[in-house]
Amino acid sequence: SVKRELLFQALGRSYTDEEFDELCFEFGLELDEITSEKDIISKEKGEEKAKGASDVVLYKIDVPANRYDLLCLEGLVRGLQVFKERINLPRYEKIIPAEGEGQRLIITEQTAQVRPHAVAAVLRNITFTKDRYDSFIDLQEKLHQNICRKRALVAIGTHDLDTITGPFTYTAKAPSEIKFKPLNQSQEYTASQIMDLYRTDSHLRHYLHLIENKPRYPVIYDSNGVVLSMPPIINGDHTKITLNTRNVFIECTGTDITKAKIVLDIIVAMFSEYCEKPFTVEAVEVVYPNGKTHIYPELAYRTEKVKPEYINKKLGISETPSSLAKLLTRMCLKSHVTGNGNHLEVEIPPTRADIIHACDIVEDAAIAYGYNNIQMLIPKTYTIANQLPLNKLAELLRLDLAAAGFTEALTFALCSQEDIADKLRTDISATNAVRIANPKTAEFQVARTTLLPGLLKTIAANRKMPLPLKLFEISDIVVKDPNRDVGARNYRHLCAIYYNKSPGFEIIHGLLDRVMQVLEVPPNEENGYTIKAAEGTAFFPGRCAEVFAKGQSIGKLGVVHPDVITKFELTMPCSVLEINIEPFV
Repeated sequence: SVKRELLFQALGRSYTDEEFDELCFEFGLELDEITSEKDIISKEKGEEKAKGASDVVLYKIDVPANRYDLLCLEGLVRGLQVFKERINLPRYEKIIPAEGEGQRLIITEQTAQVRPHAVAAVLRNITFTKDRYDSFIDLQEKLHQNICRKRALVAIGTHDLDTITGPFTYTAKAPSEIKFKPLNQSQEYTASQIMDLYRTDSHLRHYLHLIENKPRYPVIYDSNGVVLSMPPIINGDHTKITLNTRNVFIECTGTDITKAKIVLDIIVAMFSEYCEKPFTVEAVEVVYPNGKTHIYPELAYRTEKVKPEYINKKLGISETPSSLAKLLTRMCLKSHVTGNGNHLEVEIPPTRADIIHACDIVEDAAIAYGYNNIQMLIPKTYTIANQLPLNKLAELLRLDLAAAGFTEALTFALCSQEDIADKLRTDISATNAVRIANPKTAEFQVARTTLLPGLLKTIAANRKMPLPLKLFEISDIVVKDPNRDVGARNYRHLCAIYYNKSPGFEIIHGLLDRVMQVLEVPPNEENGYTIKAAEGTAFFPGRCAEVFAKGQSIGKLGVVHPDVITKFELTMPCSVLEINIEPFV
């Protein structure tokens, strides 16, 4: 969220809410809501609590999660101004101090077990105001939540450099050996006491788990033993930044060096604007446990080459290379045409860690061109969509089954092991079922190998309905198949069930004949269907038949075994038909 007045002041003009909404849309952002602190508090806690809160209008702007450079007023304004071609993109510059004059951060090997990486930088002669300071803190908070993964990967510490003297040491010590006065507290505590102190703190308690079970806690000292911070929990009170602070020491510690570098680059690029020499950052030398040194921040610029026709083809536009270069430059990606007009050389600034692949550059070209300006075209390939034959057959059968007086049910594709094994009087190993490795509930342990349990459960849930109950379902079942690349295959089954005071075998048999009639399969052995007496564990002995069609067994029909009926908590007999409909496609 940004204060509207500050935003317009920084943009050098004011907008109506509609105009600003439009500007955000053009730039690929969204003006999410227009509110104020008072509104927010009264919504959350009621009007009484909101008394005395500020009425300043806030714009809440929705920023894509990869654009860390737009997470504060400074970056947002800079992006919009360059986009509107009111300013040129500033050039970020790191100043390496003369030998022996710069700050150093020494990392000891003890940190390797907890948070091995650290990077640092200095902002010299900076001028804070209340609003700039708030924005500075807010940016750190936003980065902590986002790229830093709630401080797990990176934690940021900012300190008043004039209250401490380098070189600084980043080490890890036993909690009882660390003692300092934490930010905004009145007395000193040991690290273990600090953990207890913040266990009830609504904001900080979420970060305690990151280090609390480690034998050593990370800590940064200056050359006089003053504690700067105990990352990722809290800074020391001694180095607190005020509005009078002129020189800021920034350190980022973490478990991911790449993210730490990005976070440092973003912070210094955003706030170096307020230094006496705008957009300059003083470098810090980081000394590793093995004695090697590295200068941070990296603030590295790099160039990428993109072909103009690649951009045009991907977006369906036809711009000249020079106008594409101009579009990209408006998106903070300074570009110019090279070769004989067949390449664009794009300079990626250190603030744009989100540019990883050529398609990221294409996306920015599209935003600058304007999504609404891209012409809508009918695709070059002319095709007519068609329904999958199996689905078409299933749809047609559903209509005919419904016309035969059966009601369609839709049941879960997952069920418990008992449903397809014990309750149907077979062994789980015989079902060839696909098991779920970590089922959330006992109801969803395996993929169904038959539609019957689903329909029996549906009847059990509808016992109060008037008899007879006639249900059907046409859906997929899943069985293991070692010959398939995924190790399993689906079959489309048709299952129908008749539940009444008498078994009604003749009704289910009649339904089979009707299904075959509409499929135009004659009742004979040569090229039609036949039924033969068979045995099935779920069926009543002597009341089960196997259905053969197209020269193969496609399923069974019969009267359900009394044990199965009682296991599904039913009291009446029922008969059932279940066949595979895929051979009829």
